[in-house]
Amino acid sequence: MSSKRLFVGAQLSLATVNALAGAAETLARRAKDAKLELRWVAPASYHVTLRFLGQTRSDAIPAIQDALDKAVIDTPSIKVRTTRLGAFGSLDKARVVWAGIEEATGQLAALARRIEDACVGLGYAPEPRAFHAHVTLARLRETRPVRDVVLPLAEQMFGDTRIDAITLFESETKSQGSVYREVHRSGFKSASECQTGPLDLDARTASGEHSDDVDSDDGWPRGPR
Repeated sequence: MSSKRLFVGAQLSLATVNALAGAAETLARRAKDAKLELRWVAPASYHVTLRFLGQTRSDAIPAIQDALDKAVIDTPSIKVRTTRLGAFGSLDKARVVWAGIEEATGQLAALARRIEDACVGLGYAPEPRAFHAHVTLARLRETRPVRDVVLPLAEQMFGDTRIDAITLFESETKSQGSVYREVHRSGFKSASECQTGPLDLDARTASGEHSDDVDSDDGWPRGPR
């Protein structure tokens, strides 16, 4: 049976993407001078991951789309700010370089919880990690210190984004890195704008085989933190 590697994310404003791309170019030059090899994410792929799903049966996708549509009913648009740079696990032992996301009202975290509940309701294992909103900029093949590369740019502000939809993405692994394809977009609508039916219970068998994924497409390792 066919399957797809999926995750749920939010796209960034064009101004934010352009600002991040400019910072990444500077970081890439500094990394080259420091003889550090990083795999840079293409700017067109910048996003905020809200829930990593992993390998999922293709025939379960309609039920996932329906569950996501229901999860965002009556969600107001959410303004987030992309600011500062950091690394997983740390600047001294980095595997991933990221830009942070700030959202003071807690609405983004609440949205992530609703998406989590929807996914668990479909049979996905609960996410053991606390939600940490960020944008992955680069990955390293092995753990290396990046403090000298990142710190000079660490306090930059890259722009604001107003989120009014979430997207179900498919992640395809290519020789040049992961490529993301939009599968479904769930716009924020009021209950009066939506007509929803009962969830197909057969969709609860959608998951189960994806717990072996070591890394999520947002670059946040799923292993011990």
